[in-house]
Amino acid sequence: MAAAPGGLTRRRLRARGAAPSNTQAPVFPADLLVLGRVAGAFGIQGWLKLQALGDDPDGWAEARTWWFSAQDDTRDGAAWRPIRLLACRPHGGGLIAQLQGIEDRDAALALKNQYFAASRAELPPPAADEYYWGDLIGLTVTNTAGVVLGTVSGLIESGAHAVLEVAQGDRQRLLPFVAEVVHKVDVAAGHITVAWDADW
Repeated sequence: MAAAPGGLTRRRLRARGAAPSNTQAPVFPADLLVLGRVAGAFGIQGWLKLQALGDDPDGWAEARTWWFSAQDDTRDGAAWRPIRLLACRPHGGGLIAQLQGIEDRDAALALKNQYFAASRAELPPPAADEYYWGDLIGLTVTNTAGVVLGTVSGLIESGAHAVLEVAQGDRQRLLPFVAEVVHKVDVAAGHITVAWDADW
């Protein structure tokens, strides 16, 4: 995992095998976390290629059900489709997954560009100084001088590290999510402190 200096990461997740089957219909979770997006099909047996929004997503296999939607910002249960996860594993520097009922390439391609999410209760809890991307969205960002810079509206994966999108009215700032910039994250208080001039 490409961890940011000082241990500031989005989340290191553990790997586990496929979840056991369950015939009970899943209930839409109130604690839904968007994990990534379907990039396409892998092979001809219904496997999906995934674009992950986070570091080392091996532990996502711990979620028994994944939820799929064309919109990543809706909490309307009717917009999300639950599908049982059968397998999830790394492949070629990316991630692939197999879902119940998705048995051929056409069925996999039908999910292309949809977002997938899981209940927080089915995912490993974050360790100290580790965060799910979803936990950072909406947090107020203030610099070390006490000036409010806005709220986190999104994150971008730049390769070396994540970048916070901080919105303030019509203005948007892009702040590297590294220890030199991000001094403190307090999810419970809804606040991030950064070393960033208000004029930048």
